[in-house]
Amino acid sequence: MNILTPHDGPDISPIDSGGEWHSATFWVLVVGASALVAAALAVFACWITRRRSTLAHKLGGKRGPDKALVFQPPRRATAVRSPGSATHYLRKSPSPTAAAPPPTTSPPQPLPPTNPPSGGNSPHTPTAPEPTPLSKELADANATEKPKPIEPETNDGKLGDLHFKLRYENEKSALVVSVVSCQGLPGREPAGPDPYVKLQLLPDKQHKVKTRVVRKTRCPVYDEDFTFYGIAPHQLAAITLHFVVLSFDRYSRDEIIGEVVSPLSTLQLHSGEATALCREIQPRSLKMRSVGRGEVLVSLCWQPAAARLTVVLLKARNLPKMDVTGLADPYVKMYLLYNGQRIAKKKTHVKKRTLNPVFNESFVFEVPAAPNATLDHVSLELLVLDWDRVTKNEVIGRLELGAEGAGSARHHWREVQAAPRRQIADWHKLKE
Repeated sequence: MNILTPHDGPDISPIDSGGEWHSATFWVLVVGASALVAAALAVFACWITRRRSTLAHKLGGKRGPDKALVFQPPRRATAVRSPGSATHYLRKSPSPTAAAPPPTTSPPQPLPPTNPPSGGNSPHTPTAPEPTPLSKELADANATEKPKPIEPETNDGKLGDLHFKLRYENEKSALVVSVVSCQGLPGREPAGPDPYVKLQLLPDKQHKVKTRVVRKTRCPVYDEDFTFYGIAPHQLAAITLHFVVLSFDRYSRDEIIGEVVSPLSTLQLHSGEATALCREIQPRSLKMRSVGRGEVLVSLCWQPAAARLTVVLLKARNLPKMDVTGLADPYVKMYLLYNGQRIAKKKTHVKKRTLNPVFNESFVFEVPAAPNATLDHVSLELLVLDWDRVTKNEVIGRLELGAEGAGSARHHWREVQAAPRRQIADWHKLKE
């Protein structure tokens, strides 16, 4: 048995508990990082102080914690002027075919005679006191004010006149129509209508244009040129200009003021020469009042178990002529009303160029309050419209079917209620 002595084996020495964490290098790094942080904080504090001083100087002095902000007084509004001129607003360029406007400067007014003071024979006539000069803003506004045309107060039942020009260019095979202005439009609103003009060439109805809307006036001035290309000289005699004057409405359908029909067969157009014309605006509703608005054939079927109302729009007949070609582009829009409120809508396809369209289209409406649904609080509204590519579609006539209706519409509705699950058809006249 061998016994180890203290001198046998490897030498073991104790480990220093402090190690390198207590060395000088570590403390140097700690002190350096603290100094950098302190310097960054000092720089940030200086920037904040200078920023506050700058803002206080801009606001009219250094602002304390209890001092209110100092605001600058508002600037006075000035008239808007063109960059290149000091006396005119920015406006659209006039038509090259329009006549030059007359000068708006008024002749100088003679001063009223003044009497010399009593009791003296002064050889000099006393001068009138000079008017107080206007401010710069008011002077600019007066200089830039454009004189408004004088609008007639009464029209005596007339709808006004439409002024336009025609010019044909042989080199380009183009017809140029210049819509100049309207005069004496009826004032259906206190401030006047918002008129614009729609133009199309008949009988093709392919070229459709319209002017801009002029706000609140009975004498709008447009001076807009419309060029129609691809028209040969021998085709001019077969072309008719159809103008429709409307009043723009932002929240509903535009109101039709009247129309002007001008065939080119009665005119002699020379190449490059403009022909000025004036035509009286005619009412458009007279045709509908004389011939009526037509009739529609509608079939209804009520299914109480499923709470469904089936509407079959079969056809219409004797619709009024919506243009001088004697045709229209009708379609039907339907609304289902519950307690007087529209809850669903459907519409048919457009039938082009016909006054007796055949639709033969079926629509299904879901009636609320199922399973005990009835037709007592339900009604059906039909609108027959004339489709238009450019402007809003015009209503030809309307029909309301329901328990509160009148005449054949009420009789048809009661018959459908009394005979459920049966298709019952009937003709109905359209109303205004």
